[in-house]
Amino acid sequence: MAECEELVESGSGGGVEDMPRVVFALAGILERVAERNDAAAAADLSAAVAPAASAFRATTKPGISVRAYMARIARFAGCSPACYVVAYVYLDRLLRRGRRLALAVDSYSVHRLLITAVLAAVKFMDDICYNNAYFAKVGGISLVEMNYLEVDFLFGVGFDLNVSPETFADCCGVLQSELLCAEAPPPPLRLQYFCLSDDDTGGAGCNAQQQLAA
Repeated sequence: MAECEELVESGSGGGVEDMPRVVFALAGILERVAERNDAAAAADLSAAVAPAASAFRATTKPGISVRAYMARIARFAGCSPACYVVAYVYLDRLLRRGRRLALAVDSYSVHRLLITAVLAAVKFMDDICYNNAYFAKVGGISLVEMNYLEVDFLFGVGFDLNVSPETFADCCGVLQSELLCAEAPPPPLRLQYFCLSDDDTGGAGCNAQQQLAA
């Protein structure tokens, strides 16, 4: 569980730098997956394939980056660091079950998926948490939409909210791998390619990221 302990530790600086490392790891994975799926969607549009309709899909791209949005949630949500690991688990479950609906993480859906996953994780993990109205303000959406997204999310994961210690530890390993990739120096280039490789032998962290993109 050393990886889990390291993930939930805060940085040494103030402000954004003082947030738990798991926040940056989760943001990094989702940002890269969204960019990959944006590219795939652009190819589909050239073939006149319309994107699947979803309650999580915005009509326009939000004007805030995934990392900035994640930092905003971490700053104002007031939840325990473990909630972000659990939110990652929930997103994986939702996307696995949502394959038949062609639900994917892209620039149009990632923000709503993220705020809803964190909301569900907070309610399940923490004894005290803010209500939906507060989370709606943090996420930049209306209360009506927040309520609707929460219900849709819960049905999407089949109300499967329990996370075993083994699953939690596995996801900590994935997020820790993301941090190692992000913090590695530019040389050698082989390491960066390894982290982003689509090869199935690329390691547990990379495979998990590919599953989110599927």
